[in-house]
Amino acid sequence: MSENLVLKARIDAPVERVRSALTSADEVGVWLADNVDIGPDRYQFWGPSVPEGDKPRQELVSSGPDGVTFTWNVGGEATTVSLVLTSDDEGTAVTLTQSHFPGWAVAASPEGGVLALLGTYWGVVLANLVEHIEGRELTPRQDLTSTDLSVTFDIAAPAERVYDALLDPAQFAQWFGYPNEVEPHVGGRWTMGSLEHNPNPAVFTELVPGRTITLDFRNGYGIASWELAESEGKTRLTFVTSGFDKSNPPLTGWLGWISGFAELRRYLEVPQWRSTWRELDLG
Repeated sequence: MSENLVLKARIDAPVERVRSALTSADEVGVWLADNVDIGPDRYQFWGPSVPEGDKPRQELVSSGPDGVTFTWNVGGEATTVSLVLTSDDEGTAVTLTQSHFPGWAVAASPEGGVLALLGTYWGVVLANLVEHIEGRELTPRQDLTSTDLSVTFDIAAPAERVYDALLDPAQFAQWFGYPNEVEPHVGGRWTMGSLEHNPNPAVFTELVPGRTITLDFRNGYGIASWELAESEGKTRLTFVTSGFDKSNPPLTGWLGWISGFAELRRYLEVPQWRSTWRELDLG
């Protein structure tokens, strides 16, 4: 059964500024995709960071002061995507909806498919839209045609602070937007949600305070490693996932981590931080 994917992000900018970022080809090419063709009668994007991005698969339905709607043929379905803008005393809200999403439970399984990828894909895209408009460094776009699941980025915070935000469940729930439960020692268990309800949680295989976290997910998602290197008060975080079936890389979960890292950077860098997400129901 399919449903509508709904993500709602906040941006500290007026509607007119956000509208420009949604409809200017030069700007869309920064936050959305490597290749774009944007105009009064078209809204197309493609490239290795786009699901089934070998060619443009979108057709513009409408574009106006309140946002953009287009169709996107992806995963064998003629889906409809809307980006709707509203404003209030907290700035501008961007509400993304896309039809034919199979739901977060399906997205969490290794067999989810391309449509299941859309939730975390748009999480990364909208996070980069926010960063672009607010003048911050963007999170690296991922090559969805590659099985090299590795990314490196800098965080303006000490390594111990980053390590604590990754490992402490109270902090994790704030920036990731979903609770987890942790036994923080080698051989200890880690899971999203509750250990009581997960019969096959990940297991810590390495923990070096301020430097390394390694988890073996043991369920088709492979081994995830966070490596921290501090220099002059900043921390370079290298995140790698390996040991998975190369014919079915865990891209949905991978992009979920990447969109989470965008919020982790904001959580540690932005004074009086508040979540990017006004609405983020992960089921």
